[in-house]
Amino acid sequence: MTAIRLLLVDDDPLVRAGLSFMMGGADDIEIVGEAADGTEVEALVDRTRPDVVLMDLRMPAMDGLTATERLRGREDAPQVVVLTTFHADEQVLRALRAGAAGFVLKDTPPAEILAAVRRVAAGDPVLSPTVTRQLMDHAAGSAADTRRAHARERLAALGEREREVAVAVGRGLSNAEIAATLFMSVATVKAHVSRALARLGLNNRVQIALLAYDAGLLEEDGH
Repeated sequence: MTAIRLLLVDDDPLVRAGLSFMMGGADDIEIVGEAADGTEVEALVDRTRPDVVLMDLRMPAMDGLTATERLRGREDAPQVVVLTTFHADEQVLRALRAGAAGFVLKDTPPAEILAAVRRVAAGDPVLSPTVTRQLMDHAAGSAADTRRAHARERLAALGEREREVAVAVGRGLSNAEIAATLFMSVATVKAHVSRALARLGLNNRVQIALLAYDAGLLEEDGH
């Protein structure tokens, strides 16, 4: 089995040392580099080719949000898992919109951080529907109506089945669960998800889920 190549980004050397010690003990994870600031990330990614970047949000010269936006705008970008102290944070939501595959709190038990890295390396987001709702509630406010109108305009590009799949993704269902719910094969679900990502200009399922929340589709769905 090929080890997951992991890049650690945090301005606190003690945090990096703890993560390196914890992650380095796993047989299926290889620490390929460490960075103390977002300004170092792109050069390190070019040099080390990580599969996953564990990214602190708050750093002095370039924060993790900016570094995530830059990374996810590249071709063959690594997956990003955001490290944060506060789960209902506007920066977390912005990082997810920028393409981060999920986030973990810094006080998360080591086994759960390892599981998060493994999940995103396998292409699965690390974000439960409950946490998504908390984030969206936190972000609700004066811009909510504008976001809803914009999200609905973007989702108009989807066909009926793609839209149904987008709602199911927003509910946190796996491909197998979506297939069973919508009476289609898993391969067809994957095809719909891929087409939806392409048509919407997105790069992962978390972004589809957030767009479905923004558009109010999950409220209409009765969940």
